[in-house]
Amino acid sequence: MKIVISTDIYYPMINGVAVFSRNLAAGLKKRGHKVMVLAPSIDGKFTVEKDEEYGFTVVRLKSFKIHVYPDQINKVPEAKDFLGVKLPKIYYKNGLNVSLNCYTTIKKILDDFQPDIIHNQTPGPVALAVFRYAKKRDIPLVSTDHAYPDNLTQQLKLPHVAKKPINSMMNKYFVSFLKRSEYATMPTEQAVADLIPQKRKPFKVPVEALSNGIDLSRFAKGRANKEIYEEYGIPKTKPIVLYVGRVDPEKSLNILMEAFVKVHNKVPDAHLVVVGDGTARPKLEAQIEKAGVAENAHFLGRVVGDNLPQLYRTGTVFAITSKTETQSIVLMEAMASGLPCVAVDAGAIHELVKTNKNGFLCEPDDVNAVAKGIISILTNKDRREKMSEESVKRAAKHDISHTLTRMEEIYAQVLDNRAKEL
Repeated sequence: MKIVISTDIYYPMINGVAVFSRNLAAGLKKRGHKVMVLAPSIDGKFTVEKDEEYGFTVVRLKSFKIHVYPDQINKVPEAKDFLGVKLPKIYYKNGLNVSLNCYTTIKKILDDFQPDIIHNQTPGPVALAVFRYAKKRDIPLVSTDHAYPDNLTQQLKLPHVAKKPINSMMNKYFVSFLKRSEYATMPTEQAVADLIPQKRKPFKVPVEALSNGIDLSRFAKGRANKEIYEEYGIPKTKPIVLYVGRVDPEKSLNILMEAFVKVHNKVPDAHLVVVGDGTARPKLEAQIEKAGVAENAHFLGRVVGDNLPQLYRTGTVFAITSKTETQSIVLMEAMASGLPCVAVDAGAIHELVKTNKNGFLCEPDDVNAVAKGIISILTNKDRREKMSEESVKRAAKHDISHTLTRMEEIYAQVLDNRAKEL
């Protein structure tokens, strides 16, 4: 098949949509399909390139920067001081790249490529141009929704009185995005239920819960190479509380920082390792500094490539306090790496973490419960080993090979339905 994957958020950005889109393209290419990715350029210029690792075609559409949102690629600069007060960041030099008025370019590219099917990953400007193209050329569409409205509104620091109605409007837009396709997927059953509550049966488009999946050949239980400890300054013989992911407001990492202070009081040799970058990082570093545990905290910034699976292996326990996860790829990667997990019972996290099985689920914003869960794992080796084995077992259900096979079946089903209509 000739498959187009269209997205407004793509590698080298680091978030669930970007990671899944690239993993999907790579997996389909390995299976013999001809794959093209459409995404905004990261330097503003139109380019056509080959993925450096997997060899599929990536079309980078002409774009411009929106400076109210960081690009998730470059390090977020420190907030400026004014009379000793940290000013809130409302402008980012390395803003998010967005492609508007891209229909003409997409039309030319896709007319040459002649796709059999298009798979949208985001309900943004690129998708709107693709919808228009698909309608004019009668190309079948599949769509995946990865996000909750909070993923955007929390980042923009909207006041609560404005956030609720905006979230409601965004939710309706996400639903309309799925309705314009012939088949839709979301990463979890919970995400489907949250987006389309009690309306799934009469929903005109089939909506299926299908895991984003992870590459189990990359993430596995074991000890990290000693060079990793040296390169990142992580103590090799100390218990490590690990977080991997974006460091942005909607991830609620202030709760993890508070919990770690309590963990440190009970387990003084514990260290916190935060892998990732984002707008909340300076505030979190200041929070840890003020609490007096900075010597036991390591903020490593953005890490990609072969070092990332190794960093998971440095962990003793994985902790995530986000309340807005549609699935959480990093949580699945941590589980595949054999880590017991402490997480928040919100979104779809309960589909991955089970209390007293492979970790502990806590109520949102419950600092004491998060700390208690981490301490319980750090101080009980037998419990830790049992939870580790359970994490690996549960992660195996999310091998991306299962996702790829099902996605191929969905594409074939959509194309078969089209053929029957002719």
